[in-house]
Amino acid sequence: MVSLWGSKKNGEDEEDGSTRDTSSSQQQHPRDTSHRREPDERTRLLPPQNEHYLSPDDPAVTPYNLWSIRAVRYLKLTLGSPPYMHSRGSGFFDFAFTTLSIGYLMAALLFFAVPSSPMSVLGIIISLLLLVDMIIIVAVPRVRAEEGWVGIASVVWATFLGLYNVFTNRLVTWAKKEEEERLTGRRETRRSLLEWLAVLAATIILIVLLVVTVLLTATLALRSRDATLQAPGSKYYVDGNKYEVHFACVGNQTYDAVGNKIPTALLEAGEDPSEGSGFEGWVHNAWRNGTIDRYCYWDRPGLAWSDNAPSPHSAGMSVAVLGEALALAGETGPWVLVSAGIGGIYSRIFASRNNHDVKGILLIDALHEDLLYKVGDPGQGFLLWARGIISPLGFDRLAGALFNGRTREDRVYGKVAYQGGKFIKAKLQENLVADSLTKSEVSIARNIQNDITPLVVVSSGVEVRKDDTWAKKQEDLTKITDRLLRWDVVNGAPHQVWQTVDGRNTLEKRLGQLVREKTKQ
Repeated sequence: MVSLWGSKKNGEDEEDGSTRDTSSSQQQHPRDTSHRREPDERTRLLPPQNEHYLSPDDPAVTPYNLWSIRAVRYLKLTLGSPPYMHSRGSGFFDFAFTTLSIGYLMAALLFFAVPSSPMSVLGIIISLLLLVDMIIIVAVPRVRAEEGWVGIASVVWATFLGLYNVFTNRLVTWAKKEEEERLTGRRETRRSLLEWLAVLAATIILIVLLVVTVLLTATLALRSRDATLQAPGSKYYVDGNKYEVHFACVGNQTYDAVGNKIPTALLEAGEDPSEGSGFEGWVHNAWRNGTIDRYCYWDRPGLAWSDNAPSPHSAGMSVAVLGEALALAGETGPWVLVSAGIGGIYSRIFASRNNHDVKGILLIDALHEDLLYKVGDPGQGFLLWARGIISPLGFDRLAGALFNGRTREDRVYGKVAYQGGKFIKAKLQENLVADSLTKSEVSIARNIQNDITPLVVVSSGVEVRKDDTWAKKQEDLTKITDRLLRWDVVNGAPHQVWQTVDGRNTLEKRLGQLVREKTKQ
């Protein structure tokens, strides 16, 4: 007979036993980590302060938080210029000759057993043109320097391969004839339908390769013509003598009443070279009418007379190169920085690294660091790469020279400078690091910028009224120092503010104000 009390007691005993077992288990295994995953790159170093999710638009929500993504990005940038294979030019001609060689070799192998007279004739013409290309690259000093040993090796190999294919085509023709006579007693002059189709295909392919070779030769001839245009000022080897940059000054150094140097205007161009965009023009006019006594300007790597730099190449690296060029030129400042567009990014980094020597900053519709993502857009980068790949063919440059009267000045620094391979590579380098390295550098520059540096901001009335975001960022640029002298919005002026009369007058007035501001200190 089972007692109800006994039943309850037994139940209590069971509960107590289970409790003891649980307690004992907890004592033996104070931390059960079997359900936890191993730490990886997503594991937090610190516990979250709250459990709320971030907005998708928050800058912290980015794949760059993962070390693997950062490592892959860095490797991608490093692969831009393999060690010892950097050329001072665009590098696109090397790629063009290599691609031509591969195409010619594949055609020769594909139709190796079906030699024909068109293949021999076209092969000889292609080889002669490649020989001319090789002579141009080796004989013209400027082109030879830009192409380097990689470019020379690529055109020499393409020439050798062309001549070798002509030789093998003739040799196979002779061997085919000898074997036919030995085995059949006569030479076979007939061809099957399949053989005729092979000859037709080979002829079409070689005609295409011939057209490509003609365009490469014509573009090289145009480059050799452009190489005769002398640069004003001087060119200096920088970055361990890897490449040259162009730097020039206009006017003489002057002094105030107490013997202090009057600041020199140091120009940093925007999206185009200083010389061809009109940017240097209005400053030159200010020098001629006595608003300023002296100004200097340079070409960033890849623009106008400057060589391309190795990849990756950020704004901070360009600023370091500028500092090296200034030292080699014996220029010590003081400076009033004048920049436009994306050049404002470069000037701000330079100002932060040379606080003592920079006595004023003039920003002309300058790009804000928060908008660098537009410069670094992947789609734009792909288009730049595609343009660079076909740039050695020179479709637009040759057409401009033949039909539109484009001069070497236009191609080197003028209105069609953007068509050149060097310019395209410079913009591609700018695109690759705009939203990473360059943005980091300019953000650091803002934090260490001297607060007492005089600042003038001149904005485009067209851009400000067209884009509210641009207007807000222009306003934010007025706060990079605590000494804003003036913020002008020039009505009717485009992004290149100096293209209007009101824009030029405003810029000259503000530049003179900045120079005089130093003399009052």
